[in-house]
Amino acid sequence: MAQLFEYAPAPESRAAAGDIASTYGHYIDGEFVESTGSEALKTVDPSTEEVLAEFAQGTEGDVDRAVAAARKAFTSWSALPGVERGKYLFRIARIIQERSRELAVLESIDNGKPIKETRDVDLPLVAAHFFYYAGWADKLEFAGYGPNPRPVGVAAQVIPWNFPLLMLAWKIAPALATGNTVVLKPAETTPLTALRFAEICRQAGLPKGVVNIVTGDGRTGAALTGHPGVDKVAFTGSTEVGRAIARTLAGTRTRLSLELGGKAANIVFDDAPVDQAVEGIVDGIFFNQGHVCCAGSRLLVQESVHDEVLEALKRRMSTLRVGDPLDKNTDIGAINSAAQLARIQELTTAGEAEGAERWSPSCELPAAGYWFAPTVFSNVSATHRIAREEIFGPVLSVLTFRTPEEAVAKANNTPYGLSAGIWTEKGSRILWTASRLRAGVVWSNTFNKFDPTSPFGGYKESGYGREGGRHGLEAYLDV
Repeated sequence: MAQLFEYAPAPESRAAAGDIASTYGHYIDGEFVESTGSEALKTVDPSTEEVLAEFAQGTEGDVDRAVAAARKAFTSWSALPGVERGKYLFRIARIIQERSRELAVLESIDNGKPIKETRDVDLPLVAAHFFYYAGWADKLEFAGYGPNPRPVGVAAQVIPWNFPLLMLAWKIAPALATGNTVVLKPAETTPLTALRFAEICRQAGLPKGVVNIVTGDGRTGAALTGHPGVDKVAFTGSTEVGRAIARTLAGTRTRLSLELGGKAANIVFDDAPVDQAVEGIVDGIFFNQGHVCCAGSRLLVQESVHDEVLEALKRRMSTLRVGDPLDKNTDIGAINSAAQLARIQELTTAGEAEGAERWSPSCELPAAGYWFAPTVFSNVSATHRIAREEIFGPVLSVLTFRTPEEAVAKANNTPYGLSAGIWTEKGSRILWTASRLRAGVVWSNTFNKFDPTSPFGGYKESGYGREGGRHGLEAYLDV
């Protein structure tokens, strides 16, 4: 392998994140308010374990206030002409663009993800989702849901920690465009950018109560999703929590959409261009530290090219830079929390114990913070835990197949069905394979591509309902 140039550190300025308060309350009815309870949680920088701020553990009383504010605002917000709602969304999108550096740095500090991903992927997509749904606000009668589609009402939205701002945009933008008001709860490890988004709502002049944000852990989420005053629940997160929410709402009139876990297959046929496929494999599993529900965590390689692909993959993994999330050269940042790191370590230990062959490139991990080197397991069988359970970390399991039929059978041999990838030079093989995969999204000769105009969602234990595109409007319309 050719000698690589050493990269000098190129850190982004931490000061660009702006002022981070020592304590935060909730954002309810257009104001930052204190919690009715006294319990506070702490959010830390995963790369240093430094406490960034304290924030309120939302109580049932806090949720009551937020839902009441959203209900009150719904009457006037839903009555606004679509073109007027669209103006607010366009304004929010432009402010996000103007403050994108600040938001990207804050997201990296609070989440641990590399600045080049928050800066070049997350923030552009966040703005794009608000722009896209702003365009729909005055065109709902042409969306295919009847001549006069109506909003559902008050939407309770709970988002995960892996893409805090992007998941916020996926939830809030279509809800507001269709005339709903929202109460959103960010994850307890990444509340800061959602609270900064509240400032943007005020800056945009959004009417009071249209967007409300309550912080806290699962107890707050349970109070919100089970609240009798909400008309719609949208949840992105673990399958286990999704099941609990579905049980809570069973028999009620509250609508529900779930975007849950995944164990995606990334299928490489023997005619695929190896170098391009390797780039797609790396992007599929090591993007965002593997903290991606649709990550290509199961690599299915046709047996005849297994050794070639694995060798090229290891060579490429050796060039990945792990370290300071604010360094512009960093490819893989910190694991989001100590609990998630422990989960990854448990499953990788199980992988070795079950006989899979583990390999990681040589890399020096920082002494403080939560870190895990990019890892690939070969000689994996379909019964191994690392091939069946979602790891949600930078860990790839490699399996082989001999025929396209076997590839499809192995790809579908999972309780999940969120995404998949296909690598081949033949268009007919792409169509043949894609039509047989039970996955909500199938990428061909690429991976992890997100677009606000495309629907996203899963089958089986990956949830139901779609976000993004015209399809994403339906969840927030009374149709």
